[in-house]
Amino acid sequence: MIVRRITKLRQEAGLTKFALGILARIHPSRVGQTENGHVVPYPVELERLARALGWEGEPAALLDEVESGEPDGRP
Repeated sequence: MIVRRITKLRQEAGLTKFALGILARIHPSRVGQTENGHVVPYPVELERLARALGWEGEPAALLDEVESGEPDGRP
């Protein structure tokens, strides 16, 4: 299953969108919209998300699509 890196890191950390939003000081609905590709976050938001997730790479790379490693339930 293909997901955004931010989603994969959040799930690996065991965080909900709400918890990540609180840690990153971003409204939790904004986290969901970012993960779903409905909004492009401001650079400061990406930096906060990266810090909250412990991501040491380029913050913009959080928006890259990656393999989740979890089955997507499709045949």
